[in-house]
Amino acid sequence: MVKEGTTGGGEVTITAVSTVPPALPVQEHRLPLSNLDLILPPIDVGVFFCYADPGGSCAAVLKAALAKTLVAYYPLAGEVVANAAGEPELLCSGRGVDVAEASADGTDMRDMRLGLPDESIVQLVPKKKAGVMSVQVTKFRCGGAIVGCTFDHRVCDAYSFNMFLVAWAAAARGSPAPPAPSFRRSFLAPSQPAPPRTGTLADRLFVPVSRAPALPDAVSANRIYRVAAADVAALQAAAGPGRTKLEAFTAHLWGLHARAASRRDIGSCCMGVVVDGRTRLRGDGAMASYVGNVLTIPYGVMGADALLGAALADVAGDVHRWVAEAATGDHFRELVDWVEAHRPEPTVARAYLGCGEDGDGAATACVVSSGMRLPVSDVDYGWGRPAFASYHFPWPGGAGYVMPMPSARGDGDWVVYVHAAPEVVEAMEEEPTVFRALESGYMFE
Repeated sequence: MVKEGTTGGGEVTITAVSTVPPALPVQEHRLPLSNLDLILPPIDVGVFFCYADPGGSCAAVLKAALAKTLVAYYPLAGEVVANAAGEPELLCSGRGVDVAEASADGTDMRDMRLGLPDESIVQLVPKKKAGVMSVQVTKFRCGGAIVGCTFDHRVCDAYSFNMFLVAWAAAARGSPAPPAPSFRRSFLAPSQPAPPRTGTLADRLFVPVSRAPALPDAVSANRIYRVAAADVAALQAAAGPGRTKLEAFTAHLWGLHARAASRRDIGSCCMGVVVDGRTRLRGDGAMASYVGNVLTIPYGVMGADALLGAALADVAGDVHRWVAEAATGDHFRELVDWVEAHRPEPTVARAYLGCGEDGDGAATACVVSSGMRLPVSDVDYGWGRPAFASYHFPWPGGAGYVMPMPSARGDGDWVVYVHAAPEVVEAMEEEPTVFRALESGYMFE
């Protein structure tokens, strides 16, 4: 047994580790990453689900269902390796997924301080050591369990991993399998030959690493908040007609970054939003089951003083403008060609750099990625829907990352994972509404 750390109230001990391969053998082969996969750096993403009483054999159920699900999702059982050009690609080897079983016998789940994930969650979401993804199942004294998953973002985006989670849960319940996943890279094939792409929107949103400014690592804080359904509705109403909940939320968050920037004497704030391109590229639904990254990250930069003096509706209008500009099939096709023109050099999204289009001037930087399509109620492995779920996405970069998702309670509340500078967290917690602390026992209320 290996002691891994604490959950804020007791020790977490790894009691067993195994590697679960697909239930059927995989003919080893290589699967290239698409050009839209190649815009992602080597970052692992974590997500976890809390269950009140899954029973004593939950790990065995999960592993048996995982083996079945990996037959269709075989790339998740492989490895990321380098090709001849030094670019990452998938080795579909059937190596399997590492599954750790752990015990937190000194802790009840209802006593966990979920709002402070560095204290409560960090030892419950596995650190991936090999392969594409890994899993940890932690049992608690109260009989509850947390299922934590970590996956390589270069292989799939949140949309893709949601598909896998739903399929895995269906296999555990013995329910009919959802539609089979697609790994059809021809959806994202570049033009032949790929034309030069300069001065386009893709050129404004991404930059080759060699031309990106070197930014030092920054101290960041990790939090999980709840946003009441009434506050979400109030933000959307204040943002004006035609604005989505996410646009209103992003505008509000942008203003909080301005408040934090003014205290550090930083003049500008950069805010980005992750946009999914599946329906933009194929309106016929052909990419609905596509596994991989189909995203772009438009952003805006505004002076802190201007943000602080602006009405929420005006800021939300600006968010809507630059999101709509990128949410087109033409942009995603030009982005595929833009990456092709720069390969094999890796690229980076400018939204993360904390500077304007010309790379001049310091700015706070934050990216919002919506987890609102995570079907929490469908992640039911046969012992009921989760009592709580959230992402966990700490990383060393200086930019913040904020990911809202629906509360597992199904009451319209949001659960929001925040990775941000301490002064931004302070600004969030100073306001009387919107970012509310997660009280102990929230998941069981």
